[in-house]
Amino acid sequence: MSKKVFVTGDRPTGKLHLGHLVGALQKRVEMQNSGLYDCYVFVADMQALTDNAKNPEKIRKNVLEVALDYLSVGVDPKKSTIFLQSQVPQICELTYIYLNLVTVSRLQRNPTVKNEIKEKEFGQSIPAGFLVYPISQAADTTAFMANYIPTGEDQLPVTEQGREIVRTFNSLYGNVLVEAEGVLPNSKACHRLPGIDGKGKMSKSLGNGIYLSDSPEVVRQKVFEMYTDPLHIQVSDKGHVEGNVVFTYLDAFVKPDSFEKFLPEYKNLDELKDHYRRGGLGDVKIKKFLVNVLEDVLAPIREKRKYYETHIDEVIQILKDGSEKARKVAAETVKKVRAAMGINYFEDDALLNYYKTKFAQEDD
Repeated sequence: MSKKVFVTGDRPTGKLHLGHLVGALQKRVEMQNSGLYDCYVFVADMQALTDNAKNPEKIRKNVLEVALDYLSVGVDPKKSTIFLQSQVPQICELTYIYLNLVTVSRLQRNPTVKNEIKEKEFGQSIPAGFLVYPISQAADTTAFMANYIPTGEDQLPVTEQGREIVRTFNSLYGNVLVEAEGVLPNSKACHRLPGIDGKGKMSKSLGNGIYLSDSPEVVRQKVFEMYTDPLHIQVSDKGHVEGNVVFTYLDAFVKPDSFEKFLPEYKNLDELKDHYRRGGLGDVKIKKFLVNVLEDVLAPIREKRKYYETHIDEVIQILKDGSEKARKVAAETVKKVRAAMGINYFEDDALLNYYKTKFAQEDD
């Protein structure tokens, strides 16, 4: 039986952070290591250019940063195809084809697109390429006939619009493309990790993230800057767990052995939360605990990244090889799409014979 396929990627507008890790990266590695999937993980440099076209250097400098982050968290080039979006021109061709299947009003109604347009304060100056992001993602996934997209909760409307595009195409031209389903992290706490300031999600553009490559000193500093409970002033005060960023991060990152290793006076997170709610537990103590929990996660990631940082030629070759493989797979998809639409003129013997016969008869 053939394997299912998953496809996913990230914009190279900066290094990846903890929100990326729990929101999608861990799920990718889990699916990759299951051996049940053909895995495609890409650096979405073309998509990043949609709102950075006037500053392409920003993208150029971050392409390898994202690739390093992929490799450091365990995306394995022996198990996954890691490639650059810009090096697979078939994706652009599919995007152009799908543009004809979607209205501008439908794109403008997409909740993810609307929210990101507001965040970026485009006003009336929305780059056309940015507006058609759901179409671009549909091209990314259908190029490899993806069944699944490991993604964050905020991106589900984009995934759903991609499914609409597939249904429209298949209804017009025959059952050629595959509908991809969004796959969320296992833990709800990981669906939308907030920034350290407690506002919205962790974001590169907002500068409120902890990056996978941050040093232990920087991680500690950022954790101690975290928003907690503004009413929890004295240690003796009763605290609120809900909306408290430190506890949100503990929900996302605590492991079964975290308390045994770093805070043995508590059996589990529920006990810690209960104590905080009763009063008598200070923010400094729980922040120190979170620092240790995060270091337990980030130390091996940093170590792996260090190896690849000293073997950049190896990283570049991984991207080259992955892009070549991705082009070949995507080319097969485009071939099927063209045939379904009847725009494979030079391969369509029936059409060529029709014209030869038609004009031969006219000449007679």
